[in-house]
Amino acid sequence: MALLEANPEICDRLDRLRRMLSAVLAANDFQRDRLGAAPRVDSPADFRRLPLCAKAELADDARKNPPFGSNLTYPPERYARYHQTSGTTGAPLRILDTAESWEWWLRCWAKVLDACGVTGADRAFFAFSFAPFIGFWSAFDAVSRRGALTVPGGGADSSRRLRILLDTGCTALFCTPTYALHLAETARREGIDLAASSVRCAVLAGEPGGSIPAVRQRIAEAWGAVPYDHAGASEIGAYGIPCPQGRGMFVNEEEFIAEVLDPATLEPVEEGETGELVLTNLGRWGCPAIRYRTGDTVRPRRVAEGLLLEGGILGRCDEMILVRSVNLYPAAIEEVIRRVAGTAEFRITARREGQMDEVDIELEAAASVCGKVRQEIRNEFGIRAPVRPLDRGALPRWQGKARRFRDLRAA
Repeated sequence: MALLEANPEICDRLDRLRRMLSAVLAANDFQRDRLGAAPRVDSPADFRRLPLCAKAELADDARKNPPFGSNLTYPPERYARYHQTSGTTGAPLRILDTAESWEWWLRCWAKVLDACGVTGADRAFFAFSFAPFIGFWSAFDAVSRRGALTVPGGGADSSRRLRILLDTGCTALFCTPTYALHLAETARREGIDLAASSVRCAVLAGEPGGSIPAVRQRIAEAWGAVPYDHAGASEIGAYGIPCPQGRGMFVNEEEFIAEVLDPATLEPVEEGETGELVLTNLGRWGCPAIRYRTGDTVRPRRVAEGLLLEGGILGRCDEMILVRSVNLYPAAIEEVIRRVAGTAEFRITARREGQMDEVDIELEAAASVCGKVRQEIRNEFGIRAPVRPLDRGALPRWQGKARRFRDLRAA
């Protein structure tokens, strides 16, 4: 059975979608041009006939209709929040939310906080800058509303952030997986025992990593805390609910309609197969996403608790590397690297030789450790990949979304 039909609440979700469309199509030029004036969505089959939307379409619309694009259902004065995307896959998109849409964001985050056990008794440290990145602000407001003490870490370097976190007795850490590891590296260098701190959970988002077993283990050991993986996007909302058992994350199906499609055929994949995650949000009427292609590769499975994305976000669809008939994603290579003791930061480069994809790895580690990683990659994937040793500190450190993958194949 397809994922849509297997959703026991799909009829209710389609009813919510119809109510949203009645408001959106009356005034939203972008969505009306895409969907028509009165599309039928009486069944999952009707829903699948709606056209898909990709980020490139939003970016093109924004160029033609500056500064915010035409995916707006209400007049500009109705909007109360401004954010923008990170720009890692193109020019940043400017995103607006009404007060009602922002309330929806906070409801979505409340599900995440429930899964992580964050309560009003917690003290939460946010290791982010105060840029227009929506993930920081939505999480910060949701935790504040819960009644917990919110401690911002913007405007401080890593050493200062650690000192603030420890001095205020924070119990929950919010950051990317990469930055959690970087803070742990900084603590080791400064002789700080993070495992003895009061931090009991780390809410991780912004990049794959929170569901990679070796990354989870490193964070858990360094911090003495439970890592929780979450996902969301500025264009879509906070859709990922952490799995407490670390199996990946659940889709918040109360607020989103989820599909997983073969990126080549755009047909639904079977449970347990990988495909591209496509989402429709139901509570963000002011700036909706309808059948939005996230570009993320996932493996869906329906379990008793809901729709599980096994292993979380497995990677970006456009980052898949085909090395001698083996499909590789940077997150899979990271899992192998993190399993080997003595490794630090790394960079993966994909290049093209003739008609073949090749992959090179640069790793901050001793030559002997690089040899172990090279052998582990051969054991795991059956391929030979060069692993070049670098000195500690040779590669960049990332406070936000890490950029460890370099794709030179087009060149």
